[in-house]
Amino acid sequence: MQKVIYGMGAFLALLIIIGFALPRTNQVEVSTEIDAHPATVFALVNDFRRFALWSPWAHTDPNARFLYSGAIRGEGAIVTWDGTILGTGNQVITESRPYEYVGIAMSPGEPGEAKSWFRLTRGVGTTIVTWGFEADYGMNLVGRYFASMLGGVVARDYEIGLTALQDLAESLPGADFGDIKIEHIVVEALDIAYLPATSRPEPAAIAEALGKAYFQILSFIDTQNLSDAGAPLSITRNFNGAELAFDAGIPVRGLSADTPRNSAGVKITQTYAGPVIRVRHIGSYRLLTTTHRKISAYLAALGIERDGAAWESYVSDPGNVPENELLTYVYYPIKTN
Repeated sequence: MQKVIYGMGAFLALLIIIGFALPRTNQVEVSTEIDAHPATVFALVNDFRRFALWSPWAHTDPNARFLYSGAIRGEGAIVTWDGTILGTGNQVITESRPYEYVGIAMSPGEPGEAKSWFRLTRGVGTTIVTWGFEADYGMNLVGRYFASMLGGVVARDYEIGLTALQDLAESLPGADFGDIKIEHIVVEALDIAYLPATSRPEPAAIAEALGKAYFQILSFIDTQNLSDAGAPLSITRNFNGAELAFDAGIPVRGLSADTPRNSAGVKITQTYAGPVIRVRHIGSYRLLTTTHRKISAYLAALGIERDGAAWESYVSDPGNVPENELLTYVYYPIKTN
């Protein structure tokens, strides 16, 4: 019996020695190339709500509850879950570098704390995504023994996740919005004098239609003893591929009870008030279509819903400002979470 006890003790001592000899950390990285721009892919990994659309664990436990807190996206965003299969846990985005890197702490402060990350590298119209995982088992000898087996499981799940991420990213609009500055602001309503108009969807035809409409609006403003109170704008109403319908408008002040609001020609109304995204467009009006495509790609990638008609505000006077320096603000009303 004593020999058995000594043998078991020696065996346990050997396991402990081997355990301490094993690496205390385990790291896994898997990569894939996605036919989408880094801005689109970044939007899908920098927001836990978007993460849930392609995560390999999203449908593993259909009864699991996911709670989102902290920042909406980026550094400080938090997701907490509680499920029968998934158990409980939380993740926090600890680092977010636009279109390059997202770092995540997994169950920070708890035993078995780990971290993961997404590293994005721009290809030729593509994005090379590397999804990494690292766990530090410290003095946990059991964890060290199971690290190699866990690494294989993680790698498999990450490969499944990247395939789903690829499918989602490649299904979204392909415009690259990484080179435009997008502001989230709240705007107040403006009184405007406006005139509905239509045009072929061509820059020259649109400019001609706007010019005629603005001439009538300015004549109305003068006749009604009003004052213009801001840059001319156009509000998109409908586009069927062959014809663009819009309202040409000019902000006004000096309205009175006698000012006609709904005449046969120029009318008075108020613009949208509420949350919008605003993009500063510098350059030719002919390039505004490209800016609109980029905004649409941004909204789709981030899962932001529109809440009304978009409009353009033509800040610069094209008669006094070179074409490549023209300033136009583009606004899109949006719904908030």
